[in-house]
Amino acid sequence: MRVAQVGPLIYQIPPQKYGGTELVVYNIIKGLREKGINCTLFATEGSQVDARLVPICQPLGWKDQQKVAYYEYLEACQVLAKQEEFDIIHIHFYPHNPQWFFTLTLLEKPAVFTIHSLLEGFSRLYKRFPYLAYAQLVSISNNQREPLPFANYVATVYNGIDVRLFPYQPKKEDFLVFIGRSTFEKGVAEAIEVAKRLGKKLYLMLKVDTPQEEEYFQKYIKPRVDGKKVIFVGEVEFEEKVEYLSKASAFIFPMQWREPFGLVMIEAMACGTPVFVADRGSAREIVLHGKTGTLVKVRKRPKFMDEDLIEGLVKAYKKYIDKINPEDCRRHVEENFTYQKMTEGYLQVYQKVIESWDEIRKKILSYRPDLILTKI
Repeated sequence: MRVAQVGPLIYQIPPQKYGGTELVVYNIIKGLREKGINCTLFATEGSQVDARLVPICQPLGWKDQQKVAYYEYLEACQVLAKQEEFDIIHIHFYPHNPQWFFTLTLLEKPAVFTIHSLLEGFSRLYKRFPYLAYAQLVSISNNQREPLPFANYVATVYNGIDVRLFPYQPKKEDFLVFIGRSTFEKGVAEAIEVAKRLGKKLYLMLKVDTPQEEEYFQKYIKPRVDGKKVIFVGEVEFEEKVEYLSKASAFIFPMQWREPFGLVMIEAMACGTPVFVADRGSAREIVLHGKTGTLVKVRKRPKFMDEDLIEGLVKAYKKYIDKINPEDCRRHVEENFTYQKMTEGYLQVYQKVIESWDEIRKKILSYRPDLILTKI
């Protein structure tokens, strides 16, 4: 089997610091190559993988979405020009730039899409372009499907990591950790309040490089960083990240959105560190309540500095922190969220897509492409 992996153009693969999707793409290629499968990666310059690399551009970051869209069109042209070289094309993208969907009528070889974020807003796109109903998708959690239940899902394949790279540490130190973007959705301000009420030191490993992240940081986070109880670490490389994760008594995650997966949750548990998380999005598919962390009940509509959420996390920590066995956290990841298991899931997806492609393509082309293109 000859497989094309089409990566986002935000960071290099694997990422040096932040970049969960890029790490997932890297791990898929790693798993495929271990099975002797031929891989080609379309991605940014500087990407380092055990595969043929088709470089598109320098890593673009998140600041200029128009620039990202422009280079993704160039990437699409490269993929279309080389598609005869592959048995299947696996396209990874973010919903901010859904232009990848518009290559569907031009793809002659089997293709499958993994969207690495929320699917809210896609229903309007599907209604406007009905042929998208035949696009074959992989969800990264069952919860991710909820805003778009009528899409053509092939399977749910959970993200996976190389557990061997995450040091297991059963003896914990008396501090908490938070890793993620500096945004309302991630619940950073709430995590600070939880740590304050618990009387615990909190290390913040935050990505702050977009205008929105900078604004949130300056307004809600920086004034509360004192360097003693609340310590801003910033973005860190992999080795430093896993050192904090493995030593922390818990990872606090008061997320305020429907997290489609949340790679950092399995990274924490792989280190034997429990996850105390708001019960939203994919959380209940990842965390075993009372065994590898806790799921804290939340209101339907997120609220900034939600008192019920904050107090719920405080109470959950006090109740469960001494009852959770780090070995259970590690074992849960080893049994459910490895890159090997993820690879097996995608190989089954690839086979299904290849077998059904002729029929799917006939349905796609039953819509007149010239009419479709005039609507874009």
